[in-house]
Amino acid sequence: MDKHPDKLNLSADEVLTTTRAVRKRLDFERPLDISVIRECLDIALQAPSGSNSQMWQFLLLTDPEKIAGVSTYYREAFEAYETGPSRPTAQHTEDPDMGATQQRVLDSARYLADNLHRVPAMLIPVMPYRFDDPQFPAHRVPGMFGSIIPAVWSFMLAARERGIGTCWTTLHLEHEREVGELLGIPADHSQVALIPMAYTLGTNFKPAPRKALDSALHVDHW
Repeated sequence: MDKHPDKLNLSADEVLTTTRAVRKRLDFERPLDISVIRECLDIALQAPSGSNSQMWQFLLLTDPEKIAGVSTYYREAFEAYETGPSRPTAQHTEDPDMGATQQRVLDSARYLADNLHRVPAMLIPVMPYRFDDPQFPAHRVPGMFGSIIPAVWSFMLAARERGIGTCWTTLHLEHEREVGELLGIPADHSQVALIPMAYTLGTNFKPAPRKALDSALHVDHW
């Protein structure tokens, strides 16, 4: 199955700890081979899904005009996000050591918004449900997301192994209906994310700064 000549041959631990949200290091000039993307998607299909339903759908965009159209909606959503309460610089404010890191994240996000139209490909994972339908039981929402997110993460890990950078984004969902109409996605389906991708400028990525495990771990009781 694997035909990629430049596979990095990283260990599982290296792939898991160095698969970053790549924005500034996307190579917009190098074309992506669709056969390599298909390899990554074939690997993604080995992910688990609830009741082995395998209801995931993946919309791969390579048409520059459609990528540009989605990018326009993304930039509109980013303008509100950049000053909103969920922006990176509004997070971890209790930890002064994280200030520089969060500013870099915001700068990187701004760069992606400004250059998203230049990526050679995007992936939109889709599920055949409307999560915002009042008739859809709320307790089933985690199961539905849990039936596609592992596959998308597997795709991103496989891409990393092949020198392809990816980034999980959801800002375009503010305009999900408009994007759905642009791309012909059925109205009764839900888009889950937007994954821009391109080969990376260099392949050496390091683990990111993270809070200590003990700040998040609870054993037997909270």
